[in-house]
Parts: sequence; structure tokens; C-alpha cells
Amino acid sequence: MTLAQKIIIIGMAVLGTAMTRFLPFLVFPGDKPVPKYIQYLGRVLPSAVFGLLVIYCLRDVNILSGSHGIPELISIAAVAGLHLWKRQMLLSIAGGTVCYMMLVQMVF
Repeated sequence: MTLAQKIIIIGMAVLGTAMTRFLPFLVFPGDKPVPKYIQYLGRVLPSAVFGLLVIYCLRDVNILSGSHGIPELISIAAVAGLHLWKRQMLLSIAGGTVCYMMLVQMVF
């Protein structure tokens, strides 16, 4: 890759990041109310994204072979329990990941 290509790639990454940061403030200025459908999307999309992530993570689990999905179920319970206990998303995700990796590597 040439120096010019590297500079172009970095410039495009900077431009894309800046656009995603500043565009909402330009499209929805502070002195005007946010449209109802944007407010609706702001309420429902986080749950929908997490639902999609759960489905994506469990798509290859075969309950008829191997560990029968037991590590996944235990890890999901750990994530839910940690989140209900501490209400910290990073702790919940990290705890569930550590739980799953320990179960897969050491137990199952």
C-alpha cells in the first residue's frame, strides 16, 4: 500500500467518524423538537440490537450434540444476574464472556 493510499484511508476514516458525530446535531438542531419517529427509534432500537446480538451468538448452538448449549445458558444467566445486580453493562458483558470462556475451556 502506498503512502497516498494510507493517507486517503485515514482521511476517509476521520471524515466518516466526524460525520457520524456531527450529523445528528446538524439534522436535529437543539431549538427544534426531535420528530416522534426518531424518539420511537431511540426507545426501541437498543433492545432490538441486543436481541439480534443474542440470536447471533446462539445461532450455532446445537442442543442435540456436544455440550448441548449448557455453557451458553449458564453464561446468559450470568449476564442477566450481573446486570440485575449491578446495572453495569460493561460488567455484565465482561462477566458473561469470562464465564463462557472458562466453561468452554475448563469444563466442557
